[in-house]
Amino acid sequence: MPWDPEVYNRYKDIRYKPFYDLLSLIEDEGPMEGIDLGCGHGEQTAIITNRYKDAKILGVDSSAEMLEQSKGYENSRLKFKLEGIETAMDSDQKWDLIFSNAALQWIDDHTSLFPKIIQRLKPGGQLAIQMPVQNENILNQILLNQVQEEPFAKQLNHFSRISPVLSMDEYAQILFDQGIQDIEISQKVYPIIAENVEELYDFISGSALIPYLELLKDQEQEGFVSEYKKRVGEHYSKFPAIYAFKRILIYGRMKK
Repeated sequence: MPWDPEVYNRYKDIRYKPFYDLLSLIEDEGPMEGIDLGCGHGEQTAIITNRYKDAKILGVDSSAEMLEQSKGYENSRLKFKLEGIETAMDSDQKWDLIFSNAALQWIDDHTSLFPKIIQRLKPGGQLAIQMPVQNENILNQILLNQVQEEPFAKQLNHFSRISPVLSMDEYAQILFDQGIQDIEISQKVYPIIAENVEELYDFISGSALIPYLELLKDQEQEGFVSEYKKRVGEHYSKFPAIYAFKRILIYGRMKK
């Protein structure tokens, strides 16, 4: 899907808070070989290498638009590759650190995906993953309801994307079954204080709206966006409003 780095970065400060919370869970173990799944434009991946001075990190992402901005961060310890997450995890290579911040929610079937990822950890390797809990977030709920109604369902050829993100209990079981120890799983609200509907729309337009808008023609896009903003305004009856954006943070270590 075509990502627009400029739109995505409008809420950079908000998107970076969970990244730093996730980063704080990782232990510095000296020389580490790590991979950042869904590295985007690479700035966060560069922060990882800056924090862990002996780590070598490979950032992978399927968006050429995002990776175009990563070139300035490359050095002897940091490389980037245009590659999908599932393809990267099909490799035989194993890692001391597998990191992913706000990316795995775009890949379906987590009951199969997470074991595949975990199997790419070396003994003692660390797993650190963060994802938005889309099914519980209001803007995502409004969006999902809208795409399932007419005329939008027909315009989208009845496409709708149900978030694959599982419950904390389900992730805990998967990690335990795959030999992960020192498990830490939490859900946290990262509040967004919006002054108007446009700010809420801007936040989601750089992520969850993308797969729908790219399927619509120009006039259909206008009608879709207009209706979505209307529904958001009906839910948030007064401004400033708080959007309680929920994310799940997952950490663990492969048994030695």
